[in-house]
Amino acid sequence: MLGLQSLPTFGFLLDIDGVLVRGHNVIPAALDAFHRLVTPQGHLRVPVVFVTNAGNTLQHRKAQELSALLGCKVEPDQVILSHSPMKIFSQHHDKRMLVSGQGPVVENARALGFRNVVTMEELRTAFPVLDMVDLERRPTTTPPLRSDFPAIEGVLLLGEPVRWETSLQLIVDVLLSNGNPGTGLVTAPYPHLPVLASNMDLLWMAEAKMPRFGHGTFLLCLEAIYQKLTGKELRYEALMGKPSLLTYQYAEQLIRQQAERRGWAAPIRRLYAVGDNPMSDIYGANLFHQYLQRAECAAQAEQQGAGGPQKQWPSATQSCTSILVCTGVYRPQEPSAREQPFHGHRDFGFSPALLRASHVVSDIHEAMRLAFREEGWTW
Repeated sequence: MLGLQSLPTFGFLLDIDGVLVRGHNVIPAALDAFHRLVTPQGHLRVPVVFVTNAGNTLQHRKAQELSALLGCKVEPDQVILSHSPMKIFSQHHDKRMLVSGQGPVVENARALGFRNVVTMEELRTAFPVLDMVDLERRPTTTPPLRSDFPAIEGVLLLGEPVRWETSLQLIVDVLLSNGNPGTGLVTAPYPHLPVLASNMDLLWMAEAKMPRFGHGTFLLCLEAIYQKLTGKELRYEALMGKPSLLTYQYAEQLIRQQAERRGWAAPIRRLYAVGDNPMSDIYGANLFHQYLQRAECAAQAEQQGAGGPQKQWPSATQSCTSILVCTGVYRPQEPSAREQPFHGHRDFGFSPALLRASHVVSDIHEAMRLAFREEGWTW
């Protein structure tokens, strides 16, 4: 006979860097936590999705890496990279897209559904006179102007590139030339070509004592350059990765699918989001919780207006509890949200209340123990 604890009604959304690992090193508390979270048969006791703003690897490789670090099997569909929700933007999948980032950017773009991508290096090779900052890479002769290079129709920003000056220059060239960087336009088109970006983290935590620049810093540079040159604001077709609602909605879907595969009939009502970055992890989790509360109120109002209570969708999530750990970007001695500069992205309205976590604990082990206690489960 199955016990009540075999049918979970809650799950975890776990950040990776600063929560489970620091650089290439696993945080000891993560090993303790997963030792308790995994059954003797090697199965997770509750559904778990790993939500990272990293994007410079392939989904299955990140799953393999986590499996090795944590000592339990992690499936690729338990991992959300910052750009994973781009799969739903099918209206752009057939366009010729310039892709920025590092690592397997072409493989990632194709895995997301984009069938016609151009890398920075391919664009630079086609138009070598565009990249002029590094004296060692400047062409020694002026090559003939190419007229056979198909126009670029959009830009994919999957993560921070290695040579920022090259990527910034070429992306701006593409936007100002309407996808034809070998030519010049008297007036830059506006609105410009569609830009899809992922990972808005200004900073992230590795082995160094201080946080490192993230892709959000690169986006800040790109926005400032475009604004300075055109007098207009760079616009995004979509921004993905935490703290965007789109990422949390996508994560909720994966949690639900995971529970269904495991045969857990009870709907997953409550999510616990654990992170180390107040601006991405906590802000995003609280924003999602706020969205869920509004959705529930709207559903109740609609049901009453329809003439009486109706059956709710059985797997609808009702809450998302934010838990902040102290093993990464966040430090307990930091000033309050009112005193801190806003590290979030320009397109997200700043609400200091959303920076306040529901709980602040030392590490992931304490976070999971808290959640199990809240649910009345044995830890």
